[in-house]
Amino acid sequence: MKVLAVHNQYQRPGGEDAVFEAETAMLEAHGNEVVRYTTHNNRVDEFNKMNLARIAIWNNAASREIRALIRREKPAVMHVHNTLPLISPAVYHVARAEGVGVVQSLHNYRLLCPSALLFRDTHVCEDCLGRAIPWPGVVHGCYRDSRAATGVVAAMLATHWALGTWTDAVDTYIAMSEFARRKFVQGGMPQAKIAVKPNFVAPDPGVGDHSGGYALFVGRHSAEKGLQTLLEAWKELDDIPLKIAGGIPPSEVVKSSPGSVTWVGRPPKDEVTRLMQDAAVLVFPSEVYEGFPVTIAEAFATGLPVVASRLGAMIELIDHDRTGAHFTPGDAADLRRVMRRVFTDPDRLRRLSRGARADFEQKYTCERNYEILSGIYRSALPSHATGSVRAQPLRP
Repeated sequence: MKVLAVHNQYQRPGGEDAVFEAETAMLEAHGNEVVRYTTHNNRVDEFNKMNLARIAIWNNAASREIRALIRREKPAVMHVHNTLPLISPAVYHVARAEGVGVVQSLHNYRLLCPSALLFRDTHVCEDCLGRAIPWPGVVHGCYRDSRAATGVVAAMLATHWALGTWTDAVDTYIAMSEFARRKFVQGGMPQAKIAVKPNFVAPDPGVGDHSGGYALFVGRHSAEKGLQTLLEAWKELDDIPLKIAGGIPPSEVVKSSPGSVTWVGRPPKDEVTRLMQDAAVLVFPSEVYEGFPVTIAEAFATGLPVVASRLGAMIELIDHDRTGAHFTPGDAADLRRVMRRVFTDPDRLRRLSRGARADFEQKYTCERNYEILSGIYRSALPSHATGSVRAQPLRP
């Protein structure tokens, strides 16, 4: 199958960029031909504010380029990861007009919320959920802390709700979890068009011995990731060493952190894997719904149990007392209680480790992910193409 993969890359590389690269590589490894159409947010400085706002809503130049690419390459499916701000949802309409199946990955909640997080002022926020015009987000300046910038995103969302883009111009959406799927349906998107496919881990890093005797946090140092709750919990967990990977916060945070906390900066990916293979528990205290945290799947791949907030996708991804444990979001005392119960019980840790690895093998391998994605592509094919295009068989 030939797939046109479309993505607007972020200025700071993140999870969506990594998933785009991983999925396109997976498709090619299984015998598919992938045509990439990408642009980068470093280009935003090329446009004045008025032009940037216009192309975020409808980019005629990107539409022409996509049309020419489709006519030259003749893909069966166009798989879009991100269009904001330099590609725009106009490309869906072009692909539909050219008879190409359209798939859109829902890596975040952008189609429901201008900030994409359903999070504001340190708490979950659903004020814009289900609104054709997400005006509360504009009032609060939820995108880039700017009412003007949020207004552009809100205008893009409202325009394409009005045009029927979200309901009619996309054949299949990919939600990262059942929780996310339910949230998008609640927001007004067509239930029948939303499939669920998690992210995956490749190559398989292998199971670690988890003999390091420490807990591990891996993630951004932003408010929604729960770092403040984590540090508050560790004020009374002096007997449990904690390593924090993902960057160094302001010096005052480092100086005031408990003595059992070690900041390891932003290590390369292979070092993060080694830390996971050595750690006893991954702590994931996120206070936002999340899409699909690849960090959790990576931990499971090494056999590392996860202690996570009982919130959003984490409720679904962590099976309490089989692959990890849950605690009340934002509750440092409850996190301490759960950590003591899990960390001080070697038999429990071994059982949770086996459960985590089993979940990886069942749900988050490259092979399983390719099976699901192939099925999604087949469901998105125009009716006239279903008899002529076949998914490639799985290859080891």
